[in-house]
Amino acid sequence: MRRLPEPMAWVVAAATVAFVASPLLTPGFRGFESGQFPVPQVDPMVQPSGYAFSIWGVIYAWLLISAVFGLIWRGNAPDWLAMRPALAASVGVGAAWLPVAEVAPLPATVLIWIMLGTALVALRRAPLLDIGWARAPLGLYAGWLTAASCVALGIVLAGYGLTSEREAAIVALLLALVIAIFVLRRTGSSPAYGIAVVWALIGVAVSNWGGNPAVFWLAAIGALVIAVPTLWRLTG
Repeated sequence: MRRLPEPMAWVVAAATVAFVASPLLTPGFRGFESGQFPVPQVDPMVQPSGYAFSIWGVIYAWLLISAVFGLIWRGNAPDWLAMRPALAASVGVGAAWLPVAEVAPLPATVLIWIMLGTALVALRRAPLLDIGWARAPLGLYAGWLTAASCVALGIVLAGYGLTSEREAAIVALLLALVIAIFVLRRTGSSPAYGIAVVWALIGVAVSNWGGNPAVFWLAAIGALVIAVPTLWRLTG
């Protein structure tokens, strides 16, 4: 008789469904509102161009497919067990992120860093087999969160007047690059991680084209820096 999936497989599946369904509670969310800060952030330099957020469609779909595959076909696979607690924590917090972000940017920034931290733990523990079913979707998710968490931090720094908008963008981009380089070097992450980071950095570069040269060049050069090891992993 086939064994039932272990409990954490069910938890991951349920948390992922809640995470994927969360945009239905906040339709049209495109980032923090300018009026949510003491210093209004009308068009933050650190925020990617609007088209870049379309990656969430791929992330949601791939994570959901991964969760269903893991529940049905890898319910008790030993190499899937280690990543599940951290993954469940990340998408579980993610299910609450959008409703919080609509009303409270500061708590939302704390939450997205928790999502990133737990996603990176899960990525490090992800199975080396079943790459397209586990490590790749998780890598894409963690890569985008790497950029998104730093973007949120940059907006908060400028929005609360702790730095200028330009300084906040530079600090956030440098931090995202440091994290991404560390992850690519230390965790053996999938190329999908680097692809998501490059996608986000190009989005920032596009957003600053012709207006903020320092931020544009930092984002563009950063995208190139991350693209090189990512392509190496894809072709190696």
